[in-house]
Amino acid sequence: MKEKARTVLFWFILIQPFLDLYWFYHGTLANILPFTLPTIIRILAVAVLVCLYFSSKNSWQKLSQEKLLLFYIVLLAIYSALHLVHVQHFTSVSPNNYGYTASGEIFYLIRMMLPLTVLYLTNELNFSQKQLQLVIEGISGLFSGTIVLSNLFVISLKSYETGTISANIFEWFFNPNIGYSHMASKGFFNFTNMISAVLFMLLPLMLYYLFTSFSWHTVLLNVVQALAMIEIGTKVAAIGLIGGIIIGLILFGLHKYLIKDVKNGGKAFLVAVLIEVGSLVILPFGPAIQRYNYEIYLAKQSDHDLTDEKKELAAGLQKYPSGEKRAEFLRYFIKKNYQEYALNPKFVFKSYPYQYDPEFWLKIMNEPGQARMENRHIEKAMLNQVVKINNNKLDKFLGISYIRENNIFNLERDFTAQIYSLGWLGMLLFVGPYVAVLFYGVYRWLRYKSARTYLVSSLIVSSSFILLAAFYSGNVVDFLTASFILAFVEGNLLVQVRKK
Repeated sequence: MKEKARTVLFWFILIQPFLDLYWFYHGTLANILPFTLPTIIRILAVAVLVCLYFSSKNSWQKLSQEKLLLFYIVLLAIYSALHLVHVQHFTSVSPNNYGYTASGEIFYLIRMMLPLTVLYLTNELNFSQKQLQLVIEGISGLFSGTIVLSNLFVISLKSYETGTISANIFEWFFNPNIGYSHMASKGFFNFTNMISAVLFMLLPLMLYYLFTSFSWHTVLLNVVQALAMIEIGTKVAAIGLIGGIIIGLILFGLHKYLIKDVKNGGKAFLVAVLIEVGSLVILPFGPAIQRYNYEIYLAKQSDHDLTDEKKELAAGLQKYPSGEKRAEFLRYFIKKNYQEYALNPKFVFKSYPYQYDPEFWLKIMNEPGQARMENRHIEKAMLNQVVKINNNKLDKFLGISYIRENNIFNLERDFTAQIYSLGWLGMLLFVGPYVAVLFYGVYRWLRYKSARTYLVSSLIVSSSFILLAAFYSGNVVDFLTASFILAFVEGNLLVQVRKK
């Protein structure tokens, strides 16, 4: 049964790119059932894997001997019960309680447990290095190939905004006025940040296979992935590509000349350097740099002269110093002038509507333009205000619920986002294991010579990259495509560091 479970898990991880297709989350396919089809498929797949693995008596006996794991499972169950009881009672200015539903929160907790289950199963099923390579190269090829080909034929979905792109990579060099939102391509996938983080994670492993299994197809896969990371147009992908190749080259040098467990690699080194040089040449024409320049422009615009608006605001507040009249004036003023203050309309009208708490938005409007332009700053400010109004000390430990946080705005900084939604305890229990496995891998690498292999080093760097991307850009560990692939990589890391 373990062999069957290994085969099912192999294909399950390999099809993750298909389960992130845009149409599963938007339109008819998204509304067929109460939950999205990919999530249902994933729950069923993990259930099948658990049944296959634990159909063997030996599996149950082994689990019963792992006291630390059993203690963790008990803690997880106790925390989940306390969290659900805690978040049920909430004080807010929102008439719909930020869309909270107990069923939605339970479903979220189940979702968060699925990748952790895959991490455990991957470790227990002991994949071969060849199977790992097939999965990694397969995922890279599916994500990157789709992005590059759809960009080439100008049918890719935009990484930012909705609709399809207006120009392919060749047009970037001849038309400087395209605009980054019409250039950045995410293929036919749904979550731009998540894809960027996954590609960033795969980069060290793709370079590892370039150096250890040099062939035309490893060269092609690395070139295509580099193009995809440029075309997707995010900072994580762009900076990750340039920095990731440099780190990959350093890692190769470490193992070839110091640890000496790599023999060849001269041709691969040259290819990696050429990919780096080519990327540096293309990036200035790409959407990531265009977006960066546009953000600088907007930041300058946000600090334009607001003399007239400030006079109107001061006069209104002097006329209506308190009470409902003040609130009515502020609602009128915010609705009229939010654009002048460079406020994101999503935040003002949907995330934390100005009608319910105009005093909060007055405070934001009095901040410097650079602060008003920083999305993560406003996201945290909105969540802090929600926590403040609820005024419950247990929010720090048990959270305000994922459903509420997500309906306000999904904070673009993982770990911090989970502290808001799950509290410190929930973040440590649901997200902490990924960091713990990484630290354990580093510990084994430092202590045991047998664990100091090029593959283990690449797996450690790979895991570090996606966790770094999760902290920097968010929208990673809460999204199953990324968390399943991370769980698979870290499960294999555990296998490799324990080899003798």
